[in-house]
Amino acid sequence: TGIEAGRLSAEQLAEIERAAARRPVPVLGITGTGGSGKSSLTDELVRRIRLDQGDKVQVAVVAVDPTRRRTGGALLGDRIRMNALDGPSVFFRSMAPRGPGRDVPEHLDDVVAACAAAGFDLVIVETPGIGQGDAGIVGHVDTSVYVMTAEFGAASQLEKIDMLDLADVVVINKFDRRGGADAFRDVRRQFARDRELFGVDPDELPVFGTIASRFNDDGVTALYQHLRGVLGAQGLGLDDGQ
Repeated sequence: TGIEAGRLSAEQLAEIERAAARRPVPVLGITGTGGSGKSSLTDELVRRIRLDQGDKVQVAVVAVDPTRRRTGGALLGDRIRMNALDGPSVFFRSMAPRGPGRDVPEHLDDVVAACAAAGFDLVIVETPGIGQGDAGIVGHVDTSVYVMTAEFGAASQLEKIDMLDLADVVVINKFDRRGGADAFRDVRRQFARDRELFGVDPDELPVFGTIASRFNDDGVTALYQHLRGVLGAQGLGLDDGQ
């Protein structure tokens, strides 16, 4: 709150940066289209981390909600769709960009550094949906996840989605809806084409179909296992799991 309000001095911010630099803390960014289920997916990933690691991994979740251009307010309601936050190993903070045309809060990097300095092992940043800036998160995180649904129109529309070029992982959530399988196929093709991965087995691409509203969904579990390997390589200390 002090960082967001601009109450900290330059020396205090520098001390936070020094403390954060003492150990690697991976930052996972989750963004995507409005209504794609980003909060539900984030909740399910946090739940799996807690169960898999027995609450030994300290997780900070920073959820950014868009600022209304007319009123200047923000709902900050992501927490009402999350059920895995009630535990000693999870910290949750809602934030708003606090300005028109801004993708992420001005002080997001300082907030992430504060979470690292406070001893959290993993920081998850969830950003607003389409229309508020999907690609703005890429420069602030180590791994970016783009969440979408099958309702993107014709396959040619995929050419217009920047995050299919930039995201490390793509998720088609609400995969049980009509057209999910076709969307999964088209998105994998676009992902491979954007990166010129023409000789790669499509099953090896980091594109996942998930149903975050379903308890213990296999697609979310596959996504978690993939991210587990990625985040572990970035310095997240993980046990073998349960």
